[in-house]
Amino acid sequence: MTVMKTSMRNFFAHKGRMALSAVAVLLSVAFVCGTLVFTDTMNTTFDKLFAATSSDVTVSAKGASDTGETTSDNGKPPVMPASVVTKVRAADGVKAAEGTVFSTSVTVVDAKKDSLSPSSGAPTIVGSWNSNDARTMKITSGAAPENSGQIMVDADTADKHHLGLGDEIGVISAVGTHTAKISGIADFTVTNPGAAIFYLDTKTAQRTLVGQSGVFTNVNVTAASGVTDAQLKKNVTGELGADYQVQTAKETADANQKDVEGFMNVMRYAMLGFAGIAFLVGIFLIINTFSMLVAQRTREIGLMRAIGSSRGQVNRSVLVEALLLGVVGSVLGVGAGVGIAVALMKLMGSIGMHLSTSDLTVAWTTPALGLVLGVVVTVLAAYLPARRAGKVSPMAALRDAGAPTDARAGRIRALVGLLLTAGGAYGLYLAAEADKASQGAAWLGLGIVLSLIGFVVIGPLLAGAVVRVLGAVLLRMFGPVGRMAERNALRNPRRTGATGAALMIGLALVACLSVVGSSMVASATDQLDKTVGTDYIIQSDSGQRITPQAVKAVKDTPGLARVTEYRVTEADYTTPDGKTLKDTDITAADPTYATDLRTKTVAGNLADAYLPDSMSVHDKFAKAHGIHLGSKITLKFKEGRTARLTVRAITSSDGLIDAGSKYMSIATLAKYVPADKMPLDDLVFATAKEGQQDSAYKSLKSALHDYPQYTVRDQTDYKDALKDQIGQLLNLIYGLLALAIIVAILGVVNTLALSVVERTREIGLMRAIGLSRRQLRRMIRMESVVIALFGALLGLGLGMGWGATAQKLLALQGLKVLEIPWPTIIGVFLGSAFVGLFAALVPAFRAGRMNVLNAIATD
Repeated sequence: MTVMKTSMRNFFAHKGRMALSAVAVLLSVAFVCGTLVFTDTMNTTFDKLFAATSSDVTVSAKGASDTGETTSDNGKPPVMPASVVTKVRAADGVKAAEGTVFSTSVTVVDAKKDSLSPSSGAPTIVGSWNSNDARTMKITSGAAPENSGQIMVDADTADKHHLGLGDEIGVISAVGTHTAKISGIADFTVTNPGAAIFYLDTKTAQRTLVGQSGVFTNVNVTAASGVTDAQLKKNVTGELGADYQVQTAKETADANQKDVEGFMNVMRYAMLGFAGIAFLVGIFLIINTFSMLVAQRTREIGLMRAIGSSRGQVNRSVLVEALLLGVVGSVLGVGAGVGIAVALMKLMGSIGMHLSTSDLTVAWTTPALGLVLGVVVTVLAAYLPARRAGKVSPMAALRDAGAPTDARAGRIRALVGLLLTAGGAYGLYLAAEADKASQGAAWLGLGIVLSLIGFVVIGPLLAGAVVRVLGAVLLRMFGPVGRMAERNALRNPRRTGATGAALMIGLALVACLSVVGSSMVASATDQLDKTVGTDYIIQSDSGQRITPQAVKAVKDTPGLARVTEYRVTEADYTTPDGKTLKDTDITAADPTYATDLRTKTVAGNLADAYLPDSMSVHDKFAKAHGIHLGSKITLKFKEGRTARLTVRAITSSDGLIDAGSKYMSIATLAKYVPADKMPLDDLVFATAKEGQQDSAYKSLKSALHDYPQYTVRDQTDYKDALKDQIGQLLNLIYGLLALAIIVAILGVVNTLALSVVERTREIGLMRAIGLSRRQLRRMIRMESVVIALFGALLGLGLGMGWGATAQKLLALQGLKVLEIPWPTIIGVFLGSAFVGLFAALVPAFRAGRMNVLNAIATD
């Protein structure tokens, strides 16, 4: 009970000093809880949506996915004849059956040909208005479409793009472009997670999406009273046989949920990973806080020991304080986590993914996990300072106001740190020398962990050397004030090392990812320059295949020397070693593709792969299946006949672009696949006539003006798009890492604040002998800058080492250019100096306001 009273008294006596540590715990717990609440809410939203939109039983074509629709290679959804609806209605237990048509391989544009698709990545769906959709959509304005000139749009899309009744909309599919005017606007009766939905009447949907009447993509079946979904499925399957896919409402909902599950898991674990980094940084803050508090209370602890307190009681007293800190920070963090989740939902709403707070899901495990994590991490972080407090000798404490240092412990720490750092360096070396990326990745992970721990452990040893160098470069010019700032930073190397280490972790990850991202862009750019021999690339950013009409528009463009079509399909391979490979890609292209992409061959001539009944394979595939020039491979095309092709070329797998592709000519593919089943082009390449690049580029864009679903890029555009994609990903990661850096800044603030309290008498004496307030504040600010730059130097150096090693592994995948983004590295280093200045503002201000006489009188 005495231990508890003492702990409570000390905790509330130093509540101001504990505040920043509590904020670190709060932020870390809030990020974990916010992530869990946000992802659980998204799961709840999708569960409700899929449950509400699934009919009792759904029948779809055999080639459709579990979610009901898969676009065929020809850009159209798989369909079934209208006679299926009649058969389904004849099955026992069927109350109603309705055929529908829908597709997600569409682009919808307004009258100005601007896309109406969501910016969040959610799908654009065009389908026939049916009774199943009427369960989840309520027409709030106008009426449902009744003829080919009418279309209905969901209210969210209408609001976002300012659409109203009578506005003209264009639906672009593989069949062509269909224009209609808005006849109605329908609002969701369930939460819409961001999809843009458009409705046509059934006949128009058939002609627009499939190109023929009398077919459906799905049949929605409603069970009669008392008939279960499972029994209804059995009855429908018995009527139809095995030629169609039949699913219950639960199976359809589960399949849809599985579709989004991968994305949700990646989001959840990535955000939890960054929360873990914040926790790691927070550990340093807590260790520093309690170490300094223990040092400042050495006399008090010594007195407690002198009057009979045992080591265990002193130890428990500090741990109870940590427990209180963990509980307070965690409880507040759980509440803040719910707030973060709501903020994330609002953010998703701003980019088109609407999540309702009525679906906010807080499972009991979320606050429980947050509390356990926050308390356990805080108590574990405080264990070493508590153990050190328990070892304080009563007589030593009464003689000296500081905790005694253990020289032997310092030597052991330095030795352990050096060994860990050396082990990490060796792991990174093995990763860089690895022949296989999988093997190298394991060594890279080990090297990163060991080198990080090694730098943390050896931090106090490095602090002495690095701070002296920084002092000589930056502080000496400020005269005595600069020298005092340097000595203050060197006074307690362990504290400086721990404070710098907190900042080091976040900046090491920033530097590593910057190096990897820059190297990826530089490698891809280098490969484009070396291997791509065409001027323009035409493709759909939404994944739509390129229609014959668009290809013809490209070919009719003046100023082009050649146009190359490129399409990918699947076949079942039978290789010379007798193995059968299901659903394996094969790329069909025009023979000019051998010129458009300068692919390195290890045997044969790639141009020969485009001869009749010929193909190429890459060297890894050839080695795995005993293939050489002249070998025969049997290909069974899904939509056609079986072909027996001769291998005329073996390409290198080292390239970055089209690595691992197997080629044949479009003419050979057309020999075995009927014209109406031929896949559409994935890409089209165009090359301008000599000296006409600029005019051909403008003409090509003009020629595709009526095809807004496709984008024309020259090589510069393509490089910029690649750079933007990687840049957006890195910016997202930097944003998540900002949490760890914020916690590290709190650590610097806390260290300085406690350091000012610790040096109260010293500050008073310096003020008494003539140090001005301005000089005092400058001294504290410079001390903070040096600590921040110390952490930045370690972090950036370590991160660049990690990034350079990671690039060696990427080189095994074709990314062979190492590029250090010096502007980013230098910018982060200079930014660290501003971080140091910012962190010192409050401690410096408080130090400057101290009463000189009271400060001198402080014991």
